Amino acid sequence: MATTEQKMPLMTLTAMVVGGMVGAGVFSIPRNFAMATGVYGALIAWVIAGLGMLMLAFVFQTLANRKPDLDAGVYAYARAGFGPYLGFASAFGYWASACVGNVSYWVLIKSTLGGVFPFFGDGNTVSAVAVSSIGIWAFYFLVMRGTKEAAAINKIVTIAKIIPLIVFLVLMIFAFNADVFVGNLWGGVAATQEYLHAHGDLIPVEAATPVVGDYGNLFEQVKATMLITVFVFLGIEGASNYSRFAKRREDVGTATVVGFLGVLALFASVSILSFGVMPREEIQALSQPSVGGVLAAAVGPWGATFIGIGVIVSMLGAYLAWSLMAAEVLAVAAKKGDMPAFLAKENAAQVPTNAVLMSTLLVQAVLIATLFSADAFTFALSLCSHLSLLPYLLSAGYLLKLVLTRETYAPSDAQFRKDMLVAIFATIYSIFLVYAGGMKFLVLSFLIYAPGTLLYLKTRREQSKQVFTTSEWVVFAVFVVGALYALFGLITGYLTI
Repeated sequence: MATTEQKMPLMTLTAMVVGGMVGAGVFSIPRNFAMATGVYGALIAWVIAGLGMLMLAFVFQTLANRKPDLDAGVYAYARAGFGPYLGFASAFGYWASACVGNVSYWVLIKSTLGGVFPFFGDGNTVSAVAVSSIGIWAFYFLVMRGTKEAAAINKIVTIAKIIPLIVFLVLMIFAFNADVFVGNLWGGVAATQEYLHAHGDLIPVEAATPVVGDYGNLFEQVKATMLITVFVFLGIEGASNYSRFAKRREDVGTATVVGFLGVLALFASVSILSFGVMPREEIQALSQPSVGGVLAAAVGPWGATFIGIGVIVSMLGAYLAWSLMAAEVLAVAAKKGDMPAFLAKENAAQVPTNAVLMSTLLVQAVLIATLFSADAFTFALSLCSHLSLLPYLLSAGYLLKLVLTRETYAPSDAQFRKDMLVAIFATIYSIFLVYAGGMKFLVLSFLIYAPGTLLYLKTRREQSKQVFTTSEWVVFAVFVVGALYALFGLITGYLTI
């Protein structure tokens, strides 16, 4: 049970949202968007992503108020709405998404340092992995000291990492070139074979063909950005995950919406203004973090150094925030009886020790795996995004279920119509994201969900409960079939990472 001294005010909760979202994604936006589309496609993508994610923000805000007894956000909503197995899958997927995302932070840090220390390469060399491993375990001991202390550090780091981005935007306004911007209005044939394959196509690289034309197929251009927008907005549910630490319950929803709107304005500005500084083809050729390359083109080499410092601070802050979130979800799931009991164990500082250790071990394992990946950052970004889609979809679906059954709604409740629209649009948007993300990462996510079910089996046996209902057997079968397909694809080379 949290004590009064550990309660978080609105500012700290908002910092958890912003700190979780402002991480690797924002610093990679220019190149990722330029690879997929031009100004028109980017504007449409941000409108779709902004409205869709705003609906999800409203989902978490509404559920925080309608179901104040549910803690840990995404996990609790999935379990309450769709039963223990999908609740487990939501918690496990969310946790795995956070861990894979944490790996991308270390890859980007070492990629940034690679400009000064060549032996770090693109962030997945032996030297890069070794140094990153030291950092991973240093943060493990920091988190073990206590949730409140780590959250307070995150608030300070969040403020520090926003400053370089604000400076970037101001300098972009002064460096803005209208002729360059007009030349970037339309996306050309930028979706190369490798890019399409990396972002969700199940066809072999050599058989892929570009699908994005200069003036046509704008839908495909926008579709290609969807996993990018999901990745940059991961963390929107951060305040919900710490609802049990909030001083006031209503602060959870306020922190979610306020944090999201501020971050949306930041992300959209970074991508659009970059198109007014460099031709799209040159942005595509930049190494990550591409924000540094854009600023260097505008003000000189010091711009890349300045952004590089901001990247390192941002990644460390985001890693701290997501380490806390991941462990919290595992621990609460264990306390509710949907994860093995050992994950609920806490130390004197109320830190779920085994959950933190398990998270750190997974991050370490995936980091080592990046040694065998040709593009570790892109792979981690895409897989992390797809793993988060099931928890988001189930949360939106739970609100839809509440309004359809009118649970918690009086006959004359003035909020009913608004919540109905929010639930419908958020659910549709979540389904669209699964489609836009492509089948490749969907089946790769099953490769994680299926073996993860072993933890669920252990949990049910600990409690002497029936393992699956009939409908849960169907869900498990889908996971297994998808995992076998992914495994076959990886072995035969049909799928690559």
